[in-house]
Amino acid sequence: MTVMTDSAATAANNRTRRRRKPLATRAYKVFRVVALILVVLFLLAPLFWMLLASLKTNVDIYDTGKALLFSPTFENYANVLQRNNYFVFIFNSFWVAFVSTALSIVLGVPAAYAMSRFTMHRSALVVLMARVIPGVSLLVPWYYVFSNLRMVGKFEVLILSHMFVALPLIVYIMMSYFDSLPLELEESAEVDGLTPIGAFRLITLPLAVSGIATAGILSFIFSWNNFMFALVLSGSKTKTLPVAIFDFVSYASIDWGGLMAAATVVTIPIMIIALFTQKYIVSGLTAGATKG
Repeated sequence: MTVMTDSAATAANNRTRRRRKPLATRAYKVFRVVALILVVLFLLAPLFWMLLASLKTNVDIYDTGKALLFSPTFENYANVLQRNNYFVFIFNSFWVAFVSTALSIVLGVPAAYAMSRFTMHRSALVVLMARVIPGVSLLVPWYYVFSNLRMVGKFEVLILSHMFVALPLIVYIMMSYFDSLPLELEESAEVDGLTPIGAFRLITLPLAVSGIATAGILSFIFSWNNFMFALVLSGSKTKTLPVAIFDFVSYASIDWGGLMAAATVVTIPIMIIALFTQKYIVSGLTAGATKG
């Protein structure tokens, strides 16, 4: 009789656990969906407001009654792209970002490979220190040196200053990526007659394409969005988009419509690049995470 009672109690407990488990699972799913919606709204709300404000006049922007219902106008975009000649600033930003990223990849990928394969701990420490040092702390020395060399306002200065941040970033990402690639592949290639450089060029480098794409994309995004370096070191002919946006802010007033239109012009290309290259970014950043 006691045995039957214990068995009945055990069965009842099991049924209770089965009912509780689906309930807890549903609650977790609801919480996850609600949290995801809140995070997305938190991230997209400023972008949505920026887009709406770029289609409003300054009077409508200050009118809270026209937050969502208003008559859209493209006058702000005409002012940005035509009257203020923003196509020149777009080209300047693209040129500085492209050249600094390309040079950083050419220099950083072989350096990362050497540090990964030959365990160059001191060199890796120097790279890590370069990543830790805030770039803004070097603006005054840079300006003093480059002004004495009469190079302030030239593209070369902007490219070099952006490479100071892009190069350590690329080396740091690629070191982790090369660490995740098996060394046996290169050893097999060398047994087949390839030199170490040939094994790197024909075997390792093609396998590291996704990591290089990740490093290049992140470097390009940093350079495209950089404001402080360009503000101090650029000139009237080399002004980039983030600095050109600052022209809409004056001492007496702010042209919010033009400012939001210019900010939209800066943001949309980067959002498109990030949207179509997100798989490379994710795969490159997670490389080496499961090593060992």
